[in-house]
Amino acid sequence: MKRISLLIIFAATLTASCNKYLDTPTPKTEVGDEKVFATDQNATSAVTGIYISMNSLNYLWANVMMNFLAGIHGDDVYYASNFEDYDVFKQARLLPNSTYVERFWNAIYSYIYTANACVEGLTASTTLTPALKDQLLGEARFMRAYFYFYLVNMYGDVPLVLTTDYRVSEKLPREKTEKVYDQVVEDLRAAKQLLGDNYPNGNRVRPNKTAASAMLARVYLYRHEWALAETEASAVIGNGNYELLKDLNSVFLANSREAIFQLQSVNVGGGRNTWEAQVAIPANATAGPLFRLDTINLIRKFETGDARLANWTGTRTLASGATYFWPAKYKVRNATPVQENTMLLRMGEQFLIRAEARIRQHKLDDGRSDLDSIRLRANLPKLNTALTQPQLLQAVESERKFELFAEWGHRWFDLKRTQRSTDVLGPIKGAEWQPTDTLYPIPAYAISTNLNLTQNEGYKK
Repeated sequence: MKRISLLIIFAATLTASCNKYLDTPTPKTEVGDEKVFATDQNATSAVTGIYISMNSLNYLWANVMMNFLAGIHGDDVYYASNFEDYDVFKQARLLPNSTYVERFWNAIYSYIYTANACVEGLTASTTLTPALKDQLLGEARFMRAYFYFYLVNMYGDVPLVLTTDYRVSEKLPREKTEKVYDQVVEDLRAAKQLLGDNYPNGNRVRPNKTAASAMLARVYLYRHEWALAETEASAVIGNGNYELLKDLNSVFLANSREAIFQLQSVNVGGGRNTWEAQVAIPANATAGPLFRLDTINLIRKFETGDARLANWTGTRTLASGATYFWPAKYKVRNATPVQENTMLLRMGEQFLIRAEARIRQHKLDDGRSDLDSIRLRANLPKLNTALTQPQLLQAVESERKFELFAEWGHRWFDLKRTQRSTDVLGPIKGAEWQPTDTLYPIPAYAISTNLNLTQNEGYKK
């Protein structure tokens, strides 16, 4: 990825658009300037700038925070000490002015603004190499879909912004989640047509056609479109460029054959690899981990012999005698050259998507076979062939918990989409818990600057 001056422009746009809800003071300049999309080099930099900005610093929505803070909101991660900005997630005390409620909203809508600018600029351009134009337009539409998937799962109904014109966007009301999902599917289908099978430059750090299929499989699963989810997941699983790696320690390596789409590690000073490893792995031989795995609700629930416990968690016993675990899917805190990238989409999830989609369609043997693929990789025995559909669906929930912990909020989203949040999280969160806690509140400042916005239930005064 080339870091030319355009990335400075992108950063300025990102900052400006965070100052006020969807406010982009110069909507037809900066990233959206037609000059940016006049040459292949500049247009490529405009699109790849999205990925760079997503992963350039730590504690951003797109790396540490979505992996670990969403885990705190669920039942697999907690923070080492009392910190109010994180405690509100742990204790189900979110408010419309909570720090990360606002930061996540800001960040995602800023990325959407840039994706929209890229879609507009690329569509209007007449000077780009046609094949490259299709590739970049496919990437921009993929990323817009990716961002909206997270918005609706975090906040529910949200404004559907498809323009860079702030005069339109700043007055938009919330759209129903299903309408937003319709746009997500439309963008992903378009991306699937526009993108090629190969990765630009050979590295798996930009989306390709398979990434679009993988994301479609997830979206169809969330929409209960089981047959479509099975079809898209099968297309990914049947692609010979990917595999469910037997070696668990190789899964999160840069460009691993399990990786479908990763974020490149770009801020690599001092040999830094992923931000996840930087903040999860203890800083020295005597330090305790900052983000810890829940011993009661996760660690003790692993089956005996589960290789994921041995390979994807780290452990440290402190001088006090207390033993703590941390998420160790990313193992490289510092190394040159870079060995690991942040994972966004991978094959393990696709097997779990297809398993659930098949079981929901009463294809029990096929669904169980997909679950067995995940279990055998973890050195666990195959499931009993006599399991009923409800029992197999419980097995899906269990395998997703142990396969996808501390990854992109999967556990929190899974409990919500299967209407299991209150049963599972209610006893953990305590008296503060209410079913409406499955969604974040709409940020207070967003409502104050857009009178057409309404607040989620459970957060109204």
